[in-house]
Amino acid sequence: MTGFTTRAIHAGQDPDPRTGSVIVPIHATSTFLQDGVGGLRGGYEYARTANPTRTALETCLAALERARYGRAFASGMAASDVLLRATCRPGEHVVIPGDVYGGTFRLIDKVFRPWGIEHTAVPQSDLDAVAAAMRPTTRWVWCETPTNPLLAIADIAALAGIAHAAGARLVVDNTFATPYLQTPLEFGADVVLHSTTKYLGGHSDVVGGALITDDAQLDEQVAFLQNSAGAVPGPFDAWLTLRGIKTLAVRMERHCDNAERIVAALQAHPAVTSVRYPGLGTHPGHEVAAKQMRRFGGMVSLTVRGGAAAALAVCARTRVFTLAESLGGVESLIEYPHRMTHASTTGTQLEVPAELLRLSVGIEDAEDLVGDLLAALG
Repeated sequence: MTGFTTRAIHAGQDPDPRTGSVIVPIHATSTFLQDGVGGLRGGYEYARTANPTRTALETCLAALERARYGRAFASGMAASDVLLRATCRPGEHVVIPGDVYGGTFRLIDKVFRPWGIEHTAVPQSDLDAVAAAMRPTTRWVWCETPTNPLLAIADIAALAGIAHAAGARLVVDNTFATPYLQTPLEFGADVVLHSTTKYLGGHSDVVGGALITDDAQLDEQVAFLQNSAGAVPGPFDAWLTLRGIKTLAVRMERHCDNAERIVAALQAHPAVTSVRYPGLGTHPGHEVAAKQMRRFGGMVSLTVRGGAAAALAVCARTRVFTLAESLGGVESLIEYPHRMTHASTTGTQLEVPAELLRLSVGIEDAEDLVGDLLAALG
């Protein structure tokens, strides 16, 4: 299977051999019959270790990223936690983006830093700054591209070169782009991270995460801690994510179409002081994004004239865009990062602008979305 949508619909999801069900069953069981002690049917013994519905999801996720191994988790943060705990020890170091997702920053700064894992935050579009931040103890370059919420672009191949030259590895959070728009392993990344809560699930009804790699030893480390710590998705969560993945390609096309319409409208509005979208020719990372992405995604950030008060007023006035955290669902969301998703960065060098708004552009009619934003902007 080579086509993306064919893989999304079929990888790991053959019809059930016993019943012929064309949809993977929800295997709602905690344990499995053994044919004698140690005689496992299909390799299953206990659902924390493995569950057939989860196996189908993990196989599909790996196929979408053109990888050999995929591991599913209860959330994107659980996946991040396992990756760091499986591979880092006190005294070691991680390089993170200068505008890293607030939850990732909280995990690394508030959980792993007291444990002895150090970090340096640098703009990852500045390759010289990344190279200068590397240490002999650096284990990971942690990349988001596009970043959350400033939508900066990092050159995956260049970052992989810097990381590998220093004896470190590169993980790319591919949540915003999804494997439909970008496949980081093909550019040299060692691991791809997803919050499957977002575009992969796609309907704001499930929380999950994933780690995907071609490295057998790294996958073994991740799998050991996945089982030992147990932050795994239940079978219904895995099933919902699989269902969402089946329509990922068609949804992403509509997300991108609508985002482009909104960007064009926002650029011309006098209340808007800047629009951040990698598809704009004026975006500093546009050329790199065009090289490594199929299209430019459904996330748009903007700053408004009048500072924090004006930004909060826009949030209060939208009617089609819902004021809420998260992203990537079929419905459009607006949020205020300074006090919502990125509140954990307040008072640090990673603090986001107070006049910034982040849009997760859904798949509603573009005319309704544009009209709603223009009315809210006044």
